Amino acid sequence: MSVVTVTSGVLQGVDAVPVRVEVDLLRRLPAVCIVGLAASAVKESGERIRSAIEAIGEEFPRKRVVVNLAPADLRKEGTALDLPIALGILAAAELVPAEVVEGVLAYGELALGGELRAVRGVMATALLARSLGKTLVVPTEAASSAALVPGVRVVGADHLGDVVRWLRGEQELDAVPLNEARAEPTGIDLADVRGQHLARRALEIAAAGAHHLLLMGPPGCGKSMLARRLPTILPALGFAEALEVTRVYDTVRGLGTEALVSERPFRAPHHSVTVAGLVGDQTLRPGEISLAHHGVLFLD
Repeated sequence: MSVVTVTSGVLQGVDAVPVRVEVDLLRRLPAVCIVGLAASAVKESGERIRSAIEAIGEEFPRKRVVVNLAPADLRKEGTALDLPIALGILAAAELVPAEVVEGVLAYGELALGGELRAVRGVMATALLARSLGKTLVVPTEAASSAALVPGVRVVGADHLGDVVRWLRGEQELDAVPLNEARAEPTGIDLADVRGQHLARRALEIAAAGAHHLLLMGPPGCGKSMLARRLPTILPALGFAEALEVTRVYDTVRGLGTEALVSERPFRAPHHSVTVAGLVGDQTLRPGEISLAHHGVLFLD
């Protein structure tokens, strides 16, 4: 069998960049070799994938399995490449149709028993799949997050065996419909404030002109309370803005966001926050400034 290529993605900041998972089986001593600037979590995936493939009743190839993650100069981190590597190995062993595998973008972690686990960055990966025109295959628990992105076909699965049978045409996996859910509003409003006419006027001017604002006063006079209500008088989030904000939170938290953010974010980091926590770190993980995107950053 020739080299099989499966498409996936890795996170760079709040964006997902495409990664080609190339798998080849060589007639040498059995082993799994993963190359292409892979981090420890990716290199350790070999044993997880072997166990998952055997758990679904398939035989792991008794050959040297060489996995190349291209582009080779891009560092790959996390466990989201488990699923595409497993599908590439199965396709190289002619256990699933290679031409079908090459038409999907796979993204998800594998458990030893073959179960699929969600990872962070699903929304960014859905945007990548849409730009590449590929069907996105993700764990079921992350499918609703991916379905927040319009214009992409999302297929969710609970188990590696379900994906294999779907690729063979033996089982149907329905596409997840577009998720139009919006998160519940917090319920606070600047109209709740009584008095503070000068401060409220300052907030209104700052909101109207997108100005920076300095609130000064003794402890307990209401500075934090007023600042917390500033997002409520800003213009409502548009769909594109809500998608951007939700993608940032999904990239950082990876909690399987199931609804678009409905209100502008408000971030109030502690005064002891580190520089990396405020502006982001060297791995491009977003900091508090990015989490306040399209919203309010309150520094007390």
